[in-house]
Amino acid sequence: MAGSRTEITEIVTGLGTLGGDLESYLVARPEQLVYVPDAVWQGIVLAYDEPANRQLFASAFESGVAFLRALDGLRGRVPRLVEWKGPNRPPGDDVIPADLRVDHVFQISCKFLSKILQNCGPARLFERNLVGEQRTAHDWFAVTAGSQYQTFYEAVRRAFVNELPPEVTSLRRPDRTVLKQVLRPRELPPDLRPAWAELCTAVSRESAARWKANLTSQRARLRMLWRLLRIGDAPYFILGAADGGRLRLRVASAWDWMQQFDLRRFEVQPQRAGQPQVAWHAEVVERRAGSLRVIDGHVEIRWSHGRFQGSPEAKIYLDTPHSAVPGFFALT
Repeated sequence: MAGSRTEITEIVTGLGTLGGDLESYLVARPEQLVYVPDAVWQGIVLAYDEPANRQLFASAFESGVAFLRALDGLRGRVPRLVEWKGPNRPPGDDVIPADLRVDHVFQISCKFLSKILQNCGPARLFERNLVGEQRTAHDWFAVTAGSQYQTFYEAVRRAFVNELPPEVTSLRRPDRTVLKQVLRPRELPPDLRPAWAELCTAVSRESAARWKANLTSQRARLRMLWRLLRIGDAPYFILGAADGGRLRLRVASAWDWMQQFDLRRFEVQPQRAGQPQVAWHAEVVERRAGSLRVIDGHVEIRWSHGRFQGSPEAKIYLDTPHSAVPGFFALT
């Protein structure tokens, strides 16, 4: 089975940090690269034989080579160890989104054409400010807009499957499977759109209100911004590609950030969209230059597999280009 896009970008970036020749590495896996299961490695090798993947391989390998040569990075010293973290993440409050670790020190996040900062449960973001890893099975739509949620469900039930339970909170897995089938494609029929729009508005407003209620101090707002941007106790690197071209960044630690920037404002507000959405906005001043820097993003509150399927998630987006974010420095 050919490797996934994520596996390709992360593992091949790791290979690039070794320099050398990509095709030679694919013939004989270098011993410095560890924690890549044999099945995953074989998928990478097979994926390279597909012409559609060649540009992705070249871009990922080039990212690794850039880190090898960078003064902020390895400065031309070939690493002794490149660890792939894979899909598993340690339990606990892991702020740094590292995909690779080089020589036990350098942590690298591989990001290719993605503006997503992280996915999490809505309660973790809006009620706990991204602190901790506790999960809840509660349906955020029912928690924040129970009445509108029930109204939308009743409209769906009347339009498609009247045999379903009368209460949306009584849905079982077989019922959700039925709903997944009848709600394809995802574009709603005109008769259901007003009820959906009211639900989106209610969820957006209540989510924003709960978030604001937990941002009562400047310290809380600053820590919130850091957690959104994945700024923690140690620096790390972002390698990959963005809409504007290559992505080669060093992300400051919280201590580094404090030496250079001052948070003046952090705000959140509900946003009208095709699904529940909350916008976030930060204004930062550079201490030395006195210039104002703005960071914008938004959170989509959505089911990842279609309406009524599983627990809703909060998908956090960065709307400002990565290279323009205070604390994200161009790799030299």
